[in-house]
Amino acid sequence: MRATTTGYLARTARYLLPYTGIAAADILCAFASLGFYFVFPQVTQYIIDDIIGGKRMHLLLPVIAGLAGAFLLCNIFRAIGIMLNTRFEQSVIFDMRNDVYARLTRLPVGYFDGRASGDLMTRVTDDITAVHRVLIDGTEQGATAVVTVVAVAAILFAKNAVLTMYALIPLGILVAGALWYTLSAHRRYRRQRQAIGAMNALLMDNLQGIRQIKAFGREEYEDGRFARRADALRRSTFGVMRVWAVYSPAMAFAGSLGMVVVLWMGGPMVTAGSMTLGELVGFLFYLSLFYEPIGRLHNLNQLVQSGRAAGERVFDILDATEEDSGRARNGTFDEPVRGDVRFENVSFNYDGRGDALAGISLHARPGQMIALVGATGSGKTTLVNLIPAFYRPSGGRITIDTRDIADVPLASLRGFIGIVSQEAFLFNGTVRENILYGKPDASGRELEEAARAANCHDFITRLPEGYDTRVGERGVRLSVGEKQRVSIARALLKDPPILILDEATASVDTATERIIQEALQRLMVNRTSFVIAHRLSTVTNADQILVLAHGEIVERGTHEELFAREGVYARLCAIQNMDLIEEEDERNKAAW
Repeated sequence: MRATTTGYLARTARYLLPYTGIAAADILCAFASLGFYFVFPQVTQYIIDDIIGGKRMHLLLPVIAGLAGAFLLCNIFRAIGIMLNTRFEQSVIFDMRNDVYARLTRLPVGYFDGRASGDLMTRVTDDITAVHRVLIDGTEQGATAVVTVVAVAAILFAKNAVLTMYALIPLGILVAGALWYTLSAHRRYRRQRQAIGAMNALLMDNLQGIRQIKAFGREEYEDGRFARRADALRRSTFGVMRVWAVYSPAMAFAGSLGMVVVLWMGGPMVTAGSMTLGELVGFLFYLSLFYEPIGRLHNLNQLVQSGRAAGERVFDILDATEEDSGRARNGTFDEPVRGDVRFENVSFNYDGRGDALAGISLHARPGQMIALVGATGSGKTTLVNLIPAFYRPSGGRITIDTRDIADVPLASLRGFIGIVSQEAFLFNGTVRENILYGKPDASGRELEEAARAANCHDFITRLPEGYDTRVGERGVRLSVGEKQRVSIARALLKDPPILILDEATASVDTATERIIQEALQRLMVNRTSFVIAHRLSTVTNADQILVLAHGEIVERGTHEELFAREGVYARLCAIQNMDLIEEEDERNKAAW
């Protein structure tokens, strides 16, 4: 259900509460600036009627000097207000952006499966900016505009009630127009925010895949895709501004009708002697001060509708359920964690679709190596993703050292698990920073020992700046094998009792694989390890080999037991051996 404008404003207003003092000072400066500006119509009336009309020209210079002083004070308070407003603005947007980012990092992995990173980035940047403009501009401009309208209306009625009634004739048109715009605008702004998110999502995706675009010569194709997204944004923005182009001038015209009516009705009053020329001019100045803040309220209404559309996208993140929801907030495993892992009739499905895992039961004793083999899509990665609770089982339970992992806070659970995946992810920092991610407070000696054990110290020292060499986005400046060894060093530094290796050597050549396998053997010592095998030859020494098919364990045992059974595992071995023989033949032919 879509939130109403009132509900949206109520939710965003809570971000102002910690800064009520600075907000009040900002508003007071705005009022002070406005108050000094209010001097202008009254002084103008005095100059016309008393100084010029009364031929008292000797008073003109001091009065003009006083008026200049009022304008100076008006702008001094405006400058102070700008500084206060900037501090207020940046504090509020800092809090909101941190809240949204903190919630994002605490959402379950499944939340990100169906959402583009570029769109989420847009919500944290552009959408929050649109929301905070309403918070800040609405606080200052809204408050000063409302007070100004009320104050000036009182002054106008005090000066000439009859003329004021004529001046307010267009007010009904302005109210009706504002109501229509408020009820219709948010849909247009919602389409615009969605178009911005879609364009940024494609942009981020293409920047990350720029090598693939170039490798396949798809630049023109991607030009077309981006042009369509940009065109959707252009059209949605045009839809917003087309209405605003009619609405804003129409409201300005309606407001100017008040001036026309006052001149039409006030002129005869001056000639009849019921009011002076100075009073009419002063009345017109005050009337401009009445309709100017009404125009600001219309502009603010535009910001509110834009902010409401952006707020829906921001609050979609803030309202999402954290992955730790429902878990115990305290408690941990008894230390030292032995790494005794059990799956008891575990099932899992993605978003209510057919079971990706069904009736999985296994027991990994402390220090054992459990190998998972099977065809692509058989459920291997899904199974290991349940151990660190990236997803929640739909049935059954998982225990570590007899304790149900559902009853353990995620920070405690994941603190005892290390993961080395097929695609090693490195952050855009230095090699040192990436390894220290496993243990930020590690000493230099611990860091180097982990790097040596991961077979990466030598190549790191050959880099231009050694451990302080920046690896680029996603580690692009390192080879696949180098990135993998850095990720192994990171896991070694963490020193977890439970280890998950998800096809850690699948993307490297044979020579690099041997180097990585040496590092992995050191990494798995005295740890309970779950290994998804790319090449079956690497798991022949596993304590248990589990063969998965269609989300179920169809065979289990040691290499010798399964090979002798001549079932699925034996057939997989035969196929892979044949592939290896063919690879060897190809290498021999190339050598000849």
